[in-house]
Amino acid sequence: MGKVLVLNASYEPLNITSWRRAVVLLLKGKAEQLEHNGKYLYSEFPLPTVIRLRYYVRVPYKEIPLTRRNLLERDNHTCQYCGYRGEQLTLDHVSPRSRGGIDSWENLVTACVRCNVKKGNRTPEEAKMHLRSSPRRPHSSLHFEIVKHTKGNHNQEWRKYVIGI
Repeated sequence: MGKVLVLNASYEPLNITSWRRAVVLLLKGKAEQLEHNGKYLYSEFPLPTVIRLRYYVRVPYKEIPLTRRNLLERDNHTCQYCGYRGEQLTLDHVSPRSRGGIDSWENLVTACVRCNVKKGNRTPEEAKMHLRSSPRRPHSSLHFEIVKHTKGNHNQEWRKYVIGI
């Protein structure tokens, strides 16, 4: 049947849950339905795709670790210079380490071996290579899950509630 995006009372994404759990939250009055995809449960109850909690839940901020896997996931396993998708991806410092560039979400991108060698020890501007998107820190650890669930034409109703997808 599908997954349901759960929003906090402030409309920020909290998590992704099963349709069963979402229906229970709706029936208990703990959440309200914001979106549904046209499917019905028992012919009269619209099956939710996005719900919002009626009360605010404080969630402690959890730092997303800067790892190769997370960078590849953020950049959709795509070279940020030429768009190559495949196994031969490396990590590139936008501002080279030899020039004071650091390991950070804002300075690391995925690049194919060819583009990484072509760019060398230069900035993208100096190498006349343009980034397809500006590197940034993901908003939350939920970011990767939401991206996975909205690929293709799946869960399009979620897009207006999620920043940067």
